[in-house]
Amino acid sequence: MDSTDIAPSSPSAAGLSTLRFRDRRGHPHSFNKKKKPSISSAPKSTHDCRRRDRGGDTFSSTPPRPPASFSDLPFDVLARVAAPFDVPNLWAASMVCRAWRESLRPLREAMILLRWGKRFRHGHGGVRPNPQRALEYFLKGAALGSAPAMVDAGVMYGEMGEKEKAMALYEKAAEVGHPVGQSNLGTCYLEADLPEKAVTWFRQAAESGYARAQYNLALCLHRGRGVECNLQDAAKWYLKAAEGGNIRAMYNTSLCYSLGEGKPRNIPRARMWLKLAADCGHKKAQFEHGLELFIVI
Repeated sequence: MDSTDIAPSSPSAAGLSTLRFRDRRGHPHSFNKKKKPSISSAPKSTHDCRRRDRGGDTFSSTPPRPPASFSDLPFDVLARVAAPFDVPNLWAASMVCRAWRESLRPLREAMILLRWGKRFRHGHGGVRPNPQRALEYFLKGAALGSAPAMVDAGVMYGEMGEKEKAMALYEKAAEVGHPVGQSNLGTCYLEADLPEKAVTWFRQAAESGYARAQYNLALCLHRGRGVECNLQDAAKWYLKAAEGGNIRAMYNTSLCYSLGEGKPRNIPRARMWLKLAADCGHKKAQFEHGLELFIVI
């Protein structure tokens, strides 16, 4: 037993006996023998139950809300998000939940119409080429909200010389985020002598990874059309487009390395991209690459 000194005091005026004692450090303490605090008698705090960690962050005692269900996404928003999907992505989205499967049914039907339209356009799959029927299938798919069908219908209208109808379909596809539609809309604006708008759509499609738009954006940056001339950015987008398989960008990338425009001069890299462009069928690259081989020999 420790040596704490405990001495009872006289009863209080209310008849309650209070014990007083000192702890090891000599600090006085007292407690009431009869009156015990209860939970119901404890004063209610006006503040909610919170605790703070050492860093001062506040944590609420209320449990976090459970994550929302996939089925809570509005159908119109889901259809807009899935409009530019290709067939694998569309089927994957349809397998998420029953609500998504039902909501994406029109887009799946549009993909079937798109497939038949391509068959009639190119004459494969056991059918003969029929541009009129191909356009009908593309327009039906576009009416169901398919951005790829909008683009294919726009291409056919462009081949027929109906630029306004083509541009209207490209604009619908571009607004839902389809990179080919964005790039084609940029080309329409460029042909209409509206280079600023063209650069805006080229940039959106280029940032989505579409190699043709990356090449078109690089051309605008290189020539200062619709945007201030910037050789460094132009060379960057040429390289991205070349890595994405664009043959013209491969040739222009070789020129950037050969002439030191936007890139440090690097002859081995220039020859590498020139050979790649030549191997892919670029006529001028084939001539220049053959000339280099002839001179070396």
